[in-house]
Amino acid sequence: MSGRNVELVRRLGPTVADYPPGSAFGPRRARSHEFVWLLAGSATWSHGGEPLPLVPGTLLLVRPGMRDTFHWDPRRPTRHAYVHFRLAGDWGPDGDWPLVRELGGRPDPMGALCHWLLWLGSACPPGWRQQARETLRLLLLTFTGGPEPGPGPAQLPGPVVAMMRAVRDRWSDGVARPVPLPELAGAAGVSVSTLCRTFRARFGLGPVAALERLRLARAEPLLWQSNLPLSAIATQCGFADAYHFSRRFHAVYGLAPSAFRAAPPESAPASPVETAGLTALEELTPARRTAAP
Repeated sequence: MSGRNVELVRRLGPTVADYPPGSAFGPRRARSHEFVWLLAGSATWSHGGEPLPLVPGTLLLVRPGMRDTFHWDPRRPTRHAYVHFRLAGDWGPDGDWPLVRELGGRPDPMGALCHWLLWLGSACPPGWRQQARETLRLLLLTFTGGPEPGPGPAQLPGPVVAMMRAVRDRWSDGVARPVPLPELAGAAGVSVSTLCRTFRARFGLGPVAALERLRLARAEPLLWQSNLPLSAIATQCGFADAYHFSRRFHAVYGLAPSAFRAAPPESAPASPVETAGLTALEELTPARRTAAP
């Protein structure tokens, strides 16, 4: 087994994306292996003209070279977890591998491994990439848990944690709406000035700016992993229209959403969540990266 290596594709998981009703992605030509599992809602995955229904509790393996299409639930939002990876070493012929396997009701650890992968992607502990690679390797071997997650998010001030709980409730339907500063301070149980000082001392920017970066980061999987127009992505990320979304995206990322969509993940600008040190905040929201329920 030592010759079987797995490499994560940067910026493409392990992570989660929320899709509004009726979203679609493809047709595309897969460039890497990808595990896909639904956390809520449903989808239909098509490859070679054969539609395959996807529901929570099933794990899909997409292989390089496949030309496929996703159509998500037309009636309700869907939460979709995924991780892209490349293989090296002697794995044997993958043509014999199944397309889907059940996560629940089995004695194998696939469900726990998926849970652990998402936790690694959201918490980003030291050495998480190596842990994720090994978890992926075990998941792939199981498809053809890891220890329990350690301490939660990095130590955050109490008012910040309380504020983010309120944000989590506001975003629980998958739409990352802006929240007025007085409402944030009220949820935190402190004054507006105290909340701003606390945020600037911890993150170097205020709470409204921090939440905007979390909202913009939610556009990454929607730009790379869907056919949604900018107007729909803007709505999903809580912006009034595509113009406002594009203007703020360009200001933070340094290029327009359309250019970002066309850029390979390896060469795209860094996530503003990572550069601003906001990963601990992201873990406290039902964002594109989250622990499995």
